[in-house]
Amino acid sequence: MKPMPDGFLPKQIVKELDKYIVGQDKAKKAVAIALRNRWRRQMVEGRIKEEIMPNNIIMIGPTGVGKTEIARRLAQLAQAPFIKVEASKFTEIGYVGRDVDSMVRDLTDIAVNMMKAEKQEQVKEKARMLAEERILDLLLPRKRTIDSESRDRTREKLREMLKEGRLQNRVIQVETRRQSAPFFEIITPSGVEELNMQIQDMLGGMLPQKTKKRKVTVEEALKVLSQEEAEKLIDMDEAIREAIDRVENSGIIFLDEIDKIASVEKAHGPDVSRGGVQRDLLPLIEGSSVMTKYGMVRTDHILFIAAGAFHAAKPSDLIPELQGRFPIRVSLDPLTKEDFKRILVEPENALVKQYTALLKTEGISLEFDKGAVEEIASFAALVNERTEDIGARRLHTIMTTLLEDMLYSAPDGTEASIQITDKTVQQKLSRILKDEDLSRYIL
Repeated sequence: MKPMPDGFLPKQIVKELDKYIVGQDKAKKAVAIALRNRWRRQMVEGRIKEEIMPNNIIMIGPTGVGKTEIARRLAQLAQAPFIKVEASKFTEIGYVGRDVDSMVRDLTDIAVNMMKAEKQEQVKEKARMLAEERILDLLLPRKRTIDSESRDRTREKLREMLKEGRLQNRVIQVETRRQSAPFFEIITPSGVEELNMQIQDMLGGMLPQKTKKRKVTVEEALKVLSQEEAEKLIDMDEAIREAIDRVENSGIIFLDEIDKIASVEKAHGPDVSRGGVQRDLLPLIEGSSVMTKYGMVRTDHILFIAAGAFHAAKPSDLIPELQGRFPIRVSLDPLTKEDFKRILVEPENALVKQYTALLKTEGISLEFDKGAVEEIASFAALVNERTEDIGARRLHTIMTTLLEDMLYSAPDGTEASIQITDKTVQQKLSRILKDEDLSRYIL
């Protein structure tokens, strides 16, 4: 999915999401408006800009209908830092569980890595040129016996050979910077956290730089040294500032299984812990400052998208303050047989396309006729109805079971073309479906 340009229209956002997610128009419309509103806020001038808060969203629907995929694809479109967190994990450890602020710290880590990669891409050409110079120095060490004119001619010949790829397999010894572990670590209730104390900066570079010697091919050396030179060229302080700004204004936190922390008419036992997690989440979603190893990060304008099946609980079972921070609620529809048929063939990452591409690498042409797609969709709908409804994930299970033998024997090269028909599907899956107990474990 290509990142969207600034000011992408809501209809264009929905159109992009349609390439990967079938149906769920209400949810797509809601997230498209939320994303457009973020762009609109960036265009606002004056003090009111800080007062415009994001409209956080709760998506309600069974598993496997596209909740996570909608949020993940939205983040890809916006080139926004994105993290998915299960709300239930905060009740698993200890009394209340992992520190909820950790999701903001993790999101900031992701943003810094994103920004670092973008900055390195900008200086890629210059970094490669510097890496080539270092390799030429290794291939042609300075010697007093060689006059400078002769050495320059030889160096230019080696440069030409290097650019043409004629030196790729030659082995050379390179000296690279060794990745050092953090200077200090502390154990907190949320796990091991780094104290980002830049002692080398504080001591003005008095500590020696650790290096490591490695024997590698020229091709590998070019990659390693280009990466090292790119890191030298970028300004990490600027990258961190931009990353924090991106988190604060464009970050998206997907809070899954939020229904698991809803309290259901009890005030003791596990429900105390659930209520505690909700109260811990509240200031984060309302807007607060979180200390990360890169500095303070404000959460006021981070977009929170929550999701849950809400089988045993309802959104109204959340504490009122938390409900108020999720003003937009959308219900996602359970998937039908017709949806399964579309999911199998229409999206750009459709399962039929995936398996066709996989077997093409073995020189095998895999084809599904309409009858086969119809049967697979029917089986998926039927199994979801009889056992647990796991939505589109059922298609993965069925396709794996259907194609298991073909995928196993494909490297033998006995068949150049495989045609999957409705009869093929019935022969492979009908026996499993008839055996109720077996289908529970296999499908």
